[in-house]
Amino acid sequence: MRVFKFGGASVRDAKGIINLYDIVTEENDRLVIVVSAFGKTTNALERLHLAWRSGDPGFESLLSEIIEYHLLVTEQLFGNEAPVLEKINGIFLKFTDNLKGIKPAAFDHDYDMIVSNGELWSTIIVEAYLRSRGLNSTWVDARGLIITDKRHRDAGVLWQASQNAVWETITFNEADLYVTQGFIGATEEGEVTTLGREGSDYSAAIFANLLDARDVVVWKDVPGIMNADPDWMASAVILPHVSYLEAAEMTYSGAKIIHPKTIKPLHNKKIPMLVKSFADKQGAGTIISDDAPHGDMSPVYVKKEGQILISLIPRDLTFVMGENLSRLFFLIAQIGLKVNLVQTGAVSINICADHEEPKISEAMEEMKQDYSILFNDGVEMLTVRHCTDEAALMVAGTREVFLSQRTRNTVRMVVR
Repeated sequence: MRVFKFGGASVRDAKGIINLYDIVTEENDRLVIVVSAFGKTTNALERLHLAWRSGDPGFESLLSEIIEYHLLVTEQLFGNEAPVLEKINGIFLKFTDNLKGIKPAAFDHDYDMIVSNGELWSTIIVEAYLRSRGLNSTWVDARGLIITDKRHRDAGVLWQASQNAVWETITFNEADLYVTQGFIGATEEGEVTTLGREGSDYSAAIFANLLDARDVVVWKDVPGIMNADPDWMASAVILPHVSYLEAAEMTYSGAKIIHPKTIKPLHNKKIPMLVKSFADKQGAGTIISDDAPHGDMSPVYVKKEGQILISLIPRDLTFVMGENLSRLFFLIAQIGLKVNLVQTGAVSINICADHEEPKISEAMEEMKQDYSILFNDGVEMLTVRHCTDEAALMVAGTREVFLSQRTRNTVRMVVR
């Protein structure tokens, strides 16, 4: 069997969902189809979450836009009197009543409660369309399959519990393909969680691992993995075949093509991943596998935006070593900061991390007890893999460099 994953751009409208059907009907093997929220719905739900928490009067208009968008797609697929339209209307009515009937609680908990709905709505519509076209499909709820710990917005998978649930549900006894959600899971108590922003790729890898899939195909709005974001570097080229290690390094550094956690479940069972364009089904795309060719690679450029650089100096000028670092890393793990680069001196620690609120503010408040703090927000982390001196100079240009770190074949810079 195979796992197909369709991102938000590939299902942003009725035309995209019809294209998904065309892709699926060309496949003869059994399928698990993992679908993201439509278009930019996750972004819209994040804005809705903030508006709801703050009592912003714009909440109503944001909610209306989200509902109208989904109803429009549904009407274009089924007409304005289809049973699925009535079902979707009922789901939105319940969602609206729930939000208006409760008060905000913990930020991350509420984020998962609200933002997770995008994938639920999209998959209900997609599966209904596939079934209406004669495919032997069924909808399954990932909240009963991907069992996680209780960390919201970046939940950890409980693998044995998830495997038990998946094996019990996805049997292919009565269906040839299953449609389920990316990005979301639930605790053993049934409370919804999410796997991290852009986590649908990770969901596809989890299902592939648990079901021993032949491969995973990720359908994107790009022709494959490239050595740079083409919107940043017009000279970017497709990488036809990369190793698990190379893909892991690229995603960790900020390459947006795949979620960073995606690679490990595939590597552990040697399951290849194909990254292909939904607009060019015959295109070769990129293969990620264990048997990528060895040898020199051209430089790979990655830009990670939305960063903050935090510089710490112990108030008593204690040397930065074992116990000092241990306490700091424990705090980082406890709060759930996503740290991308660490550099230490005798009595200084520099940390480049994703600027996610309220986590950053919470962490810095705790750090103030033991450290003097300087920080630069609104910075970017630039990474050059297989770096040459020429490539490093080109990517830095005339920008202000706050920190630079070089290993055997990789340069990372924090710049503004």
